[in-house]
Amino acid sequence: MFTLLVLFHLKENEGTISRFLEQNPNFEIVEVQSYKDFSRGRKDWVENPAENIEKTIQLWPHSMKGEGHYIAVLKKVDGDFDPRLKLAQPKVDSNMLKHYKEFAKETLNFIPTGKYITFNDQLYILPEETLSLDKLKVVRPGLHLGTFKKNRFEPSHALALSLNREEVKNSWNLPVDSKEIISYLKGEVLQATSEKGWYLIEVDGYSIGWGKLAGNAMKNHYPKGLRWVGNFY
Repeated sequence: MFTLLVLFHLKENEGTISRFLEQNPNFEIVEVQSYKDFSRGRKDWVENPAENIEKTIQLWPHSMKGEGHYIAVLKKVDGDFDPRLKLAQPKVDSNMLKHYKEFAKETLNFIPTGKYITFNDQLYILPEETLSLDKLKVVRPGLHLGTFKKNRFEPSHALALSLNREEVKNSWNLPVDSKEIISYLKGEVLQATSEKGWYLIEVDGYSIGWGKLAGNAMKNHYPKGLRWVGNFY
């Protein structure tokens, strides 16, 4: 199990991780890959620094775009599950889950495993080991699978990006230099002749979104907020 902590404060950063590891010896620091303008954790900024604290990362707002952050990846190496921690017991709308599984049976070559959770008309899936989300406010609790609309399930853009052609029954690959890919990114309907249903749209093998074929029209499900506007050449 891996845990990602993102903090920003001279005393809290290395200090928080060092105190946590002192109290939880069954965790260890995993080295974070460094990139340009990344800085390493500092032993001299905290009393009793944890072993390998220099494998953590500082992101300084004065040296790169964005806010400042501290990154530490921790790996649990041994020991039993802490009984004080509760695993998530998410609630799921049974009717929505039924429609999702019907979609998955028709469209996918497998059904993702995990814990399903619904927020209003949105369906997500969590890893089995996810801890309880009670009293927490989260933007997205897991992988967004899709939306329930008028007794039907519509897959999400996030689900499309998580898949490849081997994992779906139907896919349509568009060459990167084709007119069709420009039309798709603009949100236009494409002409196609094949079996009806959902298609994973690809560009040279990379998944970029969904299309739904009905008749000879591939209805475009590329998110409106990502669509191109204006003229492109």
